[in-house]
Amino acid sequence: MSAIRKILSPLTARTCLASPIRRAGANRSFHIYSKPSAEKGRTEPQYRFKFLKGAPTVGIVGCPFSGGQGRTGVDLAPNKLISAGLVDQLSALGWEVHYNSQQKYIDIPYNPIPASSPAAPSEGTETFNGGSTSGSGSADKKIQRLPDEDIGKMKKPRLVSAVNQKVAQEVEEIAQKGWLPLTLGGDHSLAMGTVSGTKAKYPDACLIWVDAHADINTPLSTDSGNLHGCPVSFLLGLEGTDVSPFSEWLKPCLKPEEIVYIGLRDVDGPEKEILKKHGIKAFSMHHVDKYGIGKVVEMALDHVNPDRSKPIHLSYDVDALDPIVAPSTGTPVRGGLTFREGHYITEALAETGCLVSVDIMEVNPALLDPSSVEKTVAAGCSLARASLGETLL
Repeated sequence: MSAIRKILSPLTARTCLASPIRRAGANRSFHIYSKPSAEKGRTEPQYRFKFLKGAPTVGIVGCPFSGGQGRTGVDLAPNKLISAGLVDQLSALGWEVHYNSQQKYIDIPYNPIPASSPAAPSEGTETFNGGSTSGSGSADKKIQRLPDEDIGKMKKPRLVSAVNQKVAQEVEEIAQKGWLPLTLGGDHSLAMGTVSGTKAKYPDACLIWVDAHADINTPLSTDSGNLHGCPVSFLLGLEGTDVSPFSEWLKPCLKPEEIVYIGLRDVDGPEKEILKKHGIKAFSMHHVDKYGIGKVVEMALDHVNPDRSKPIHLSYDVDALDPIVAPSTGTPVRGGLTFREGHYITEALAETGCLVSVDIMEVNPALLDPSSVEKTVAAGCSLARASLGETLL
């Protein structure tokens, strides 16, 4: 908790003086709240988000999770985005903002925690830099309290399942209040939780998936076993996904006609077959080049939400952006969306008034140099702001 408190303290000190941000709790939990005001900016959002209830409110779900893939660091993103001022930035757009402690995710027993943590047990599997170790007294040593062996090809299945179940519960709780859940990842395996949580409140919601990758491999087709490449297959209930522990809580909640992709440019062979077999609509970078981003977004909406009457869940992986724009991400691919193309998508979706839930995924502050990290974090914050109604004029 001390690390979280240290990261958040600049935000708290800066905003308490000028705005009604409140932080409550002690030890390992906290709550940050910010209310809009004329002094800070707008007192209500630019657009009416028609499915929300009461005062426009966003509940931020910060999930420091990297277990769906092999690179550490993406778990640092939620704190980095918050410490960059995201809470105040959103309240300046006219939103009430709530942000709660992330401790519920850290406390999962399959999740390695620092050996120095008060919660660390005296016995458990020691890990170091993502691998097992005999233990050398290093400050970086972590303890995994329960083992998490592979199931088939799937890596860390119990951890990924447990975290996503909690994410689904929190997203649903926020949505049931009539608020908009904004989930800050963490890796994109978290979409199992965010989409299923949104669907629990809005069963007819459609999904717009902005990504360089389709993330629709199944536990049978995946080569790597990394579950950040599989969330869509679980949501659709494809062959091989009816497997414990996921099947104990995650039921198929998405139909092929309810999802559309934008920005694809690195799709595995088996994924291409899955997309074709199920008739899933996808706009690759070829389509962006051919038609322009404005037409692509219009066609995407026409496919999943033709009369703009359905709720929309936006799941945005920052690697959809070109590495020049967002370099600090785990699986960068050249030839991606420009800064403006990437932001146009969020601006256009905000303009519909149909957004009910947003994910910003795969920012990794541990990769590359400080300038690259700053650039990527700034992109993540600006995508969140544009999704919630920030405009150029």
